Amino acid sequence: MLGASGVGLSLSSSISACPATKSSRSTRHSSSVVKMAISVEKKPYTLEKSEEIFNAAKNLLPGGVNSPVRAFKSVGGQPIVFDSVKGSKMWDVDGNEYIDYVGSWGPAIIGHADDKVNAALIETLKKGTSFGAPCLLENVLAEMVIAAVPSVEMVRFVNSGTEACMGALRLARAYTGRQKLLKFEGCYHGHADSFLVKAGSGVATLGLPDSPGVPTAAASETLTAPYNDADAVSRLFQQHPGEVAVVVLEPVVGNAGFITPEPEFLAALRRITEENGALLIFDEVMTGFRLAYGGAQEYFGITPDLTTLGKIIGGGLPVGAYGGRREIMEMVAPAGPVYQAGTLSGNPLAMTAGIHTLRRLQEPGTYEHLEEVTGKLVNGLVAAGRAAGHEVSGGFIRGMFGFFFAEGPIRNFEEAKKSDTAKFGRFHRGMLEEGVYLAPSQFEAGFTSLAHTSQDIEQTLDAAKKVFRRI
Repeated sequence: MLGASGVGLSLSSSISACPATKSSRSTRHSSSVVKMAISVEKKPYTLEKSEEIFNAAKNLLPGGVNSPVRAFKSVGGQPIVFDSVKGSKMWDVDGNEYIDYVGSWGPAIIGHADDKVNAALIETLKKGTSFGAPCLLENVLAEMVIAAVPSVEMVRFVNSGTEACMGALRLARAYTGRQKLLKFEGCYHGHADSFLVKAGSGVATLGLPDSPGVPTAAASETLTAPYNDADAVSRLFQQHPGEVAVVVLEPVVGNAGFITPEPEFLAALRRITEENGALLIFDEVMTGFRLAYGGAQEYFGITPDLTTLGKIIGGGLPVGAYGGRREIMEMVAPAGPVYQAGTLSGNPLAMTAGIHTLRRLQEPGTYEHLEEVTGKLVNGLVAAGRAAGHEVSGGFIRGMFGFFFAEGPIRNFEEAKKSDTAKFGRFHRGMLEEGVYLAPSQFEAGFTSLAHTSQDIEQTLDAAKKVFRRI
């Protein structure tokens, strides 16, 4: 099957006369040498089947999708319907092949459809898909998470990052006896009411204000500050003494584009929360096990009170988790009074995929590989963009990256919003035509995996150079 970046080979022959020899003077044409000329024909890029399926979906699903960013609203063009994935590649229903830098929004850190993970899933599947009761695999994955993540002494598994953040927030409020949440502009912590205030991800992508349907009472308990502004956080604590239960953030922002914390920002948050009797939550749904085996808190050396996890710990299956200090977590039912439950929480399939993914990440050279391929990718994209006359800035840590059509560095969501999103849309569509699948929004981070090769990066950069020139 040929991909969007694949080529077809057509052969044509040209007949040229050779110098006459004793044996060939009378048969000039029979003595000719046939030379094979190879012309390269690029497979036409078409999304006809994707369009047909998506048009049908619009009559079945709101907007034709089950998660808003998939609709390509911010980049324009035709949303893509995928058929299969393997390693660093994806194939759509029209047969186009792409190098993938979305990775199912983060879980595919060891590559799509890993053979060992799939084999383990098949064996687990034979025993059943869900018990709705305890299983040994929950203990195994819990031990691995606790051993890896500095802040986690006990953990509760759930089914999504949104559930994890909801549970952690409820727990923080119960533990402190306070109500107010302090979050950062552009950080996305799922679609729970309290978090949908100046949120990132699909909310930013679609240009939506605070979501309709969120009660005024829920939103009124949410305070917001610019990311990387510890002074603003201090002022909010002064304005609301004894009221703030928790400060929650993505330690590295992935839902307003890729934005890293400035030196001392995370340390300042740790100090401010401790001085004011509030808890600190790191939302490591994206960064957990990606920036380091122990997540961003290991990478930066800052330990929060609670941590939320997802994506990688399910190895591509629906999963989430929240964990923290034992005395806090023991408030969760049935050990304590804070209620939270889930029929499919800790299901054997998600646990199996998570266990085998984490085992792969423990192998030597894992994070060095992610650092190498991601660095080549981002540095190459920025250099190619600037060489073509564009304002481009970007950054990366291990297997997480991002770039903006703007002069950098980008410190917060307000600065990110000044980037040229229209140009990003043109770039995104051009890269699709060249066989490269990037997140369909300027306000989303990208991801590499252990399956990405130097050849993948070189092919991506060759494509980017062409597209940068075209736009």
